Amino acid sequence: YSEDTIKKVEEGVGYATELGMYVIIDWHILNDNNPNQNKSEAKKFFKRMANEYKDQDNVLYEICNEPNGDVTWDRDIKPYANSMIKSIRKIDGDAIIIIGTPTWSQDVDIVAKDPIKNQTNLMYTLHFYAATHKDDLRNKLVTAHNAGLPIFVTEFSICDASGNGALDKDSANEWMKLINEYHMGYCAWSLCNKQESSALIKSDCKKVNDFKTSDFSDAGKWLIKWLKK
Repeated sequence: YSEDTIKKVEEGVGYATELGMYVIIDWHILNDNNPNQNKSEAKKFFKRMANEYKDQDNVLYEICNEPNGDVTWDRDIKPYANSMIKSIRKIDGDAIIIIGTPTWSQDVDIVAKDPIKNQTNLMYTLHFYAATHKDDLRNKLVTAHNAGLPIFVTEFSICDASGNGALDKDSANEWMKLINEYHMGYCAWSLCNKQESSALIKSDCKKVNDFKTSDFSDAGKWLIKWLKK
């Protein structure tokens, strides 16, 4: 959390807005496990973002990326979310707020039993990596969806959960069939040229625009194929 980081976020929002795109501003917890660990910094960050983008309808706020470790919905994440929602809503009354779920944003079925009440425009996060997460996690999605929980897949790839390893296109296809059946939003990880399986651009590609099909990795080509369907 620094001024340089803020500037980079603002650049990204500006470019996305110029192109007519939606943009998710994400507080990316991971190694800190519990969103409450840096709650004061998160609140300061989102107050600033909400003041800056309250008049834009293309900005969504994801208030905690992947809660994990000894973290539960009722004890840790839900109270954090209620506090963050209250803080954002004082400034931006109707922006979509996306809430991370337990176990690296997987336990949407647990959240569906006790979602946040008396608030509008809330969604809940599901993350998957197709080579690792298969029927067990897809069943959690089905359970939560059937319970009426609004879900946004804000991170996925078709390799394993490390972001590397072999691609599992069969599992990925099952995921996309389910997502399309439920008309759910999704964001692929990630648009970069890092040398790992989840990177959508080949590691030897140094371009920043005018991409050709040959510039994309196997994961990138798979995603483009799905997006064209």
